[in-house]
Amino acid sequence: MTLEVDWLGHVDYAPTYAAMQRLTQGRTPESPDLLWLCEHAPVYTQGLAGKADHVLNPGAIPVVQTDRGGQVTYHGPGQVVAYPLIDLKRAGYYVKEYVYRIEESVIRTLMHFGVTGHRVSGAPGIYVRLDDPFSHARLQDAAPPFQGLGKIAALGIKITRHRTYHGVALNVAMDLEPFSRINPCGYPGLETIDLSTIGVQTTWDEAAQVLASKLAIYLAP
Repeated sequence: MTLEVDWLGHVDYAPTYAAMQRLTQGRTPESPDLLWLCEHAPVYTQGLAGKADHVLNPGAIPVVQTDRGGQVTYHGPGQVVAYPLIDLKRAGYYVKEYVYRIEESVIRTLMHFGVTGHRVSGAPGIYVRLDDPFSHARLQDAAPPFQGLGKIAALGIKITRHRTYHGVALNVAMDLEPFSRINPCGYPGLETIDLSTIGVQTTWDEAAQVLASKLAIYLAP
C-alpha cells in the first residue's frame, strides 16, 4: 500500500496531536497509510520519559505533555515535521526497523543537500559534524555529550497495536534560540543546528518535498 501524503501547512501542535490519536484509535486493517507534513507554531513537547528538569526556561512557549517516547524537544517555524501514520503489521517490519527506516530517510534527505548525517548509538535522531558537515568520513564511536556533533533531526514515536504516530522533525531554517532553554532530548549542552546554519540554502517546501519522497520510499512494505 502506498503512503498518502497530506500537506497540513502551518498548524498548532495540540489539535494535530489530538487528530493523530483519533485517527490511530479509529484505524481498521483497511485504513490507508498516511504521511502528514507540517510546520508548528513554537511549542515544547515532552515525551513519556521526559523529566521536568530538562525544561530549563520555557518562557512564553507552551509545554505539551505527549504520549510519545523520548524526552523534551522544540518545534517551531522553519522546521519540517513528518508524521507517518502506518500499520506496521501490514508493512511487515518491526519497531526497531521502523526507527532505522525513518533515520535512513533523513540521512538520504541530507545527502540530497550534500550533508552527511550520522546515527549515534542509543540516541535516536540524526547528527552532523559541526566542523565539517559535508565530510563523508565515518564517525568514531560518538557517545553523549556528542563532542563535535550537532543534532539536526529529532525522532519521537508512539506505536499502539502496530500502528504508528508522532514522527520526526528536521531543522531547516529556524530560530534556534528556544533549544537553548531545554536539554534537547535530555542531553545537557547538546547543540542543535539546522541546514541554514551549516550553509545549506533551501526552502521549507523543498526540504519537505525531499523528506516526504524519501519517507515514501523507505517506509514502503
